[in-house]
Amino acid sequence: MIEPVKAYLLELQSTIIDALIAVDLDIQVTNDPWVREAGGGGLTRVLSNGQVFDKAGVNFSHVHGQQLPPSASASRPELAGRGFQAMGVSLVIHPINPFVPTSHANVRFFIAESDDQEPIWWFGGGFDLTPCYGFDEDAIHWHQVSQKACGEERYLHYKRCCDDYFYLPHRQETRGVGGLFFDDLDDGGFSQAFEVTRSIGDHFTEAYLPIVERRMNTVYDESHKQWQEFRRARYVEFNLVYDRGTLFGLQSGGRTESILMSMPPVARWGYQFEPVAGSEEARLISDYLKPRDWLGLETISD
Repeated sequence: MIEPVKAYLLELQSTIIDALIAVDLDIQVTNDPWVREAGGGGLTRVLSNGQVFDKAGVNFSHVHGQQLPPSASASRPELAGRGFQAMGVSLVIHPINPFVPTSHANVRFFIAESDDQEPIWWFGGGFDLTPCYGFDEDAIHWHQVSQKACGEERYLHYKRCCDDYFYLPHRQETRGVGGLFFDDLDDGGFSQAFEVTRSIGDHFTEAYLPIVERRMNTVYDESHKQWQEFRRARYVEFNLVYDRGTLFGLQSGGRTESILMSMPPVARWGYQFEPVAGSEEARLISDYLKPRDWLGLETISD
């Protein structure tokens, strides 16, 4: 199982990096291979100082250890105490223009191992979109490609999981307009689960880059940048407080610089800051930061 997944993930990392460079030709690329003392390593690739992207990181990692960290076994306590291998590609893109959304994606593969029992494996991942200014056209395109990536039934289920997962309870708002989120995927056997995971990974650039190209030349001013920085702060809050991938990386002794590559270069917090009523900033919160049926599909039940 390991080798074909690893080969795909490394190819996906390169494909996404190449696609981002094609949009932002002058951006600087830093390639940083690293080794994890407790086992494994990876390749962090960071794009910075571009004309379109403020900071983008696309990280590959393959780590292993003697015991799954609590964040990985919390929902499956029967796995506690097992050894593990975990590999994946995780990316976050912070654009310069406030009208271009931030985006995140990852695909990952876990194997929980035991000396006296069969290995237990599963896939997970997804992608989501976090705009500072809401546009129905962008959200609809994003969700159309999301559905294309995995089919209507999986889309409806994974969309709901995404809305539930990327939610900030202390702010009572979703992180963005959602997308796909899946975990513990093993149904249909390895080949089918791997195929679904590959399709989701392969559709990320199709979902995201047309939105980038549509918005990256929009005129903006300092007030738009300040709002972007406030919204980036909410992104930071989610990643540091709730994100299971961040917690897994830190609890498993991962490389801190690679784990926190998702942080924006600049964020802003203001005491009791509220956007002006009726403004485009206020409309983002009222109209976009809550679950919506963007494609007019009937929501599936449990």
